[in-house]
Amino acid sequence: MKISKNKVAAIHYTLTDNSGNVLDTSDGREPLHYLHGAGNLIAGMEEGLEGKGKGDKFSIKVPPSKGYGELDPSMTQSVPRSAFGDQPVQKGMKFSTGSGAVVTVVDVGLDSVTVDANHPLAGVELNFVVEVMDVRDATSEELSHGHVHGPGGHNH
Repeated sequence: MKISKNKVAAIHYTLTDNSGNVLDTSDGREPLHYLHGAGNLIAGMEEGLEGKGKGDKFSIKVPPSKGYGELDPSMTQSVPRSAFGDQPVQKGMKFSTGSGAVVTVVDVGLDSVTVDANHPLAGVELNFVVEVMDVRDATSEELSHGHVHGPGGHNH
């Protein structure tokens, strides 16, 4: 059976940037189970998995446009230091905004703090090494919910 729309695939993967830094991996964990074609993975990953079968081992290079997008300079802004109250603020800290967006502190000044709302992997070319562990038909419940249930998936 091959990975295609409405199939459940189980994969092991390692994700690196172009410098070889490991950003994420399923090594030492259960495989990632997902419903293909339901938008549960970034577009470039789904495209690279399409048509693969159990036992296949391969690499996928995903450009930012099919990953987490290009860096958008308009999503970086300076806000008054007073917006953080009395809490300590340091570069690298993450905060939720009133709208639910997550911003990362990229610079702290005396009167202002610069925050970036881009995804941390925006602008990054992603390199996946993948092994397909299993492919099966999705259940009707998985199809109606848009995600995997049971082992490796969501239980509800």
